[in-house]
Amino acid sequence: QVQLVESGGGLVQAGGSLRLSCAASGGTFSRYAMGWFRQAPGKEREFVASISGSGGSTYYADSVKGRLTISRDNAKNTVYLEMNSLKPEDTAVYYCAAIPDWKYLSSTYYSPNEYAFWGQGTQVTVSS
Repeated sequence: QVQLVESGGGLVQAGGSLRLSCAASGGTFSRYAMGWFRQAPGKEREFVASISGSGGSTYYADSVKGRLTISRDNAKNTVYLEMNSLKPEDTAVYYCAAIPDWKYLSSTYYSPNEYAFWGQGTQVTVSS
């Protein structure tokens, strides 16, 4: 059973940076594509970024392209989200999630319902 634990959230001013980490255990990490999602109060959980099991392919939401970067270190069983040029609208609870790599497709990578395992979330607050 895969366990995911996020860390690195906090309070940052607009224009600042944070790096989120998600540590995985209990599974073969490289067999899972990984995603980052976020959920703001009163809104549905939305896709942010994802990366294939090997790290060779990535997808980003249009709203974060050029500002946020997903990466992974399979030797450390960890996926990262480097967040730069943060905006107040980035404020949300950020979750990492895992999807079996064979299900990682252009039609599934953005859908929370396709991801089998989720972390507890970490709060990111961007002030004006």
